Amino acid sequence: MGDDNAKLLRGIFAAAIAAADPALTLAKHLPPPGPGRNIVIGAGKAAASMAVALEAAWPDVNIEGVVVTRYGHFLATQKIKVLEAAHPVPDAASEAAAREIMATVQGLTPQDQVIALISGGASALLALPVPGLTLADKQLVAKALLASGAPIATMNRIRRQLSAVKGGKLAAACAPARLVTLAISDVPGDSPAIIGSGPTWFEGADYRMIATPQMALEAAAAFAQAHHLKAKILGDALEGESAELGRIMAAQALAESGPVVLLSGGETTVTIGDSKPGRGGRNTEFLLSLAIALDGARNIYAIAGDSDGIDGTEDAAGALISPDTLARARNAGLDPLAYLNAHDSYSLFATLNDLVITGPTLTNVNDIRAILIA
Repeated sequence: MGDDNAKLLRGIFAAAIAAADPALTLAKHLPPPGPGRNIVIGAGKAAASMAVALEAAWPDVNIEGVVVTRYGHFLATQKIKVLEAAHPVPDAASEAAAREIMATVQGLTPQDQVIALISGGASALLALPVPGLTLADKQLVAKALLASGAPIATMNRIRRQLSAVKGGKLAAACAPARLVTLAISDVPGDSPAIIGSGPTWFEGADYRMIATPQMALEAAAAFAQAHHLKAKILGDALEGESAELGRIMAAQALAESGPVVLLSGGETTVTIGDSKPGRGGRNTEFLLSLAIALDGARNIYAIAGDSDGIDGTEDAAGALISPDTLARARNAGLDPLAYLNAHDSYSLFATLNDLVITGPTLTNVNDIRAILIA
């Protein structure tokens, strides 16, 4: 890939992620401190970074509380306890965290205030089964949902039914204290009932979005425009099968006249079926399908990645493609279509050294895709 085009695409991706950094976005959404206790609770991949941002915004406020984030996403805090648990399949630490957070909001008064910090990943990180179910039951359901290719909204509706904390149940436990939720959306449509399966959402809730996919895409567009490039935002809520979206986006890219960058967000799915999959997430699968459909078309480059820095369960956020991706793969003895059919896109891009590895970004506004027609 041309160094200038790769640098530009990486810059677009980084600008989108920076727009969702709690250090830059959280403080302006905070309510005034309450007259009684100020309790902080939270869950999600951004929970620790949100807690750090809240402490920075309220240095002189007596706050207390606990949040849970994904393993490897820990940040040191001064007043708010940070726990870690498993994602995307919950573990015993997920259940323990849910119980501790529920215990933290017991016995509050109308003078107290609860600040809930909710972001993507909360569904797995808060795992408190309803009576009659066990953690093992929830783990089986989580694995089945992940393999099913179901949209996130469908998955989280099911999760709410099986949980003693999701679907507004955590909000109910906070009563009669005032509850304010600060959320980072990672779901198409930004529905509070879907983000993290809605643990603090109910009709009339004080629910404040501090970062969304659309905000991230607008920041990416601004970066592109600052580099004298026309930007088109195609939507922040694109869903469907990753490979199919790759083919659709290839057709659109081929119909464009450059220079222009096509930006999109949302959350696609990969339906595994009964076969044993290779390595890869929805973004690398999208890119491999896109590259195959483009078939080496000149002057078209792309980046796609999960804004949390982890595409599926791998260590890469996503990858980059260029007009010579297929040729380089074949020269390395790889069959791109076979890798796509085996859901092994990560392995192909790793061989080409085209993975995008950011490490955990400590935020999450879903996937960011940018196709550059140079």
